[in-house]
Amino acid sequence: MEELRNVAGVPGDSGRMCINMEWGAFGDDGSLAMLSTCFDASVDQASINPGKQRFEKMISGMYLGEIVRHVLLHLTSLGVLFRGQQTQRLQTRDIFKTKFLSEIESDSLALRQVRAILEDLGLPLTSDDALMVLEVCQAVSQRAAQLCGAGVAAVVEKIRENRGLEELAVSVGVDGTLYKLHPHFSSLVAATVRELAPRCVVTFLQSEDGSGKGAALVTAVACRLAQLTRV
Repeated sequence: MEELRNVAGVPGDSGRMCINMEWGAFGDDGSLAMLSTCFDASVDQASINPGKQRFEKMISGMYLGEIVRHVLLHLTSLGVLFRGQQTQRLQTRDIFKTKFLSEIESDSLALRQVRAILEDLGLPLTSDDALMVLEVCQAVSQRAAQLCGAGVAAVVEKIRENRGLEELAVSVGVDGTLYKLHPHFSSLVAATVRELAPRCVVTFLQSEDGSGKGAALVTAVACRLAQLTRV
């Protein structure tokens, strides 16, 4: 919810407005170019909506596995991974699921268990290969979490400034299996928010079916306002 006077393009200066930012489309104008890599470009071009939802494609669990796969393909082509042997399995789109990032980065797994996960994918590898794959997964998920945290920090800091507060306390609802199941994603998001928005105290709350419930809430509010108008 935002004070109406702070919403450009909407008449009126009293009351509040519920805003859907659609921040997944952030970067479609090229503003994320400095952070985008050739691997992001490959994932984007192979998607059903090239050039769209660029921010989402850098942070969403739907795409992180594909980013990792493209990085692994590149390292293999350089001869520093999998003995330089390209396999058909690794060239198969979506073969590297994002859930594998969560499993591989689990603190409870030893490298031999990481190796077993990758061998189940048909990727013959050494212990050194397993360590390199782990580091790639960590880099991709850490970047995603920090970008997500940066987005949250920008929003809460903007709210704090608009309300003229020295400090803002706010709750943020979060949905999605990546946030819930990845062993480090949630803590990385929170740490990034604390670093970038130190004057905002943010409490993260896990929600179930956040999109569906949000849509239902907006519909209920709209129906109530329509009834009041008729009265």
